[in-house]
Amino acid sequence: MLGVSVPVLEKRRKLAHNQPMSDATTRLNAIKAKIGNRATLVAVSKTFDAEDIAPVLQAGQRVFGENRVQEAQGKWPGLRQEFSGVELHLIGPLQSNKAAEAVALFDVIQTVDRPKIAEALVKEMKKTGRSLKFFVQVNTGREVQKAGIMPEDVGAFVSMCKGLGMAVVGLMCIPPVEDDPQPHFKALRDMAERNGLKELSMGMSGDFETAIAEGATYVRVGSAIFGTRPQTTK
Repeated sequence: MLGVSVPVLEKRRKLAHNQPMSDATTRLNAIKAKIGNRATLVAVSKTFDAEDIAPVLQAGQRVFGENRVQEAQGKWPGLRQEFSGVELHLIGPLQSNKAAEAVALFDVIQTVDRPKIAEALVKEMKKTGRSLKFFVQVNTGREVQKAGIMPEDVGAFVSMCKGLGMAVVGLMCIPPVEDDPQPHFKALRDMAERNGLKELSMGMSGDFETAIAEGATYVRVGSAIFGTRPQTTK
């Protein structure tokens, strides 16, 4: 999509403008009405193609979340040619060997969870001159299969990241599916307050209103906007 010509882009804009409101756009507007100005909506577009995302962009949404660097590379450079002002968040796990690609593509990385990743990201920012914002991911449920810093290690890890020169703005969590999310959200808010962090990324399609009530400043909503995710073999 990087080679799409200006006439083709203009044609797409005209077609999009004349299209009836899509289901995704209708759902987006309903979610925005519930959120109001209480938090920033991160529309989670993982597994969806550029064609599925374009109507949501056309409706004015500009903050999006993706789980995989490689998948995002395949669609967002082209979409950014068509739509200005996009802020792209990485909300999935990051391997250190993808740090360069992540720094080049994303504006915010929400899943910093170990020193090796922090060091790799800082190294790439120094190389490129790009300045990203970061969230530290916290494993509030202490799940062995899930990424994230343990709650008792948050203070030391945030200090280490800041010492490297990272702009750590907040904390992020994904509570265990089987748990009531409210105590996890409250715990994350308390951790952020203790560490002088203002931003909280918590809450997804099924629990974002609970997260907002506990102080979320970013909510990550995907299926409630885009619908059922396509089957993938990735």
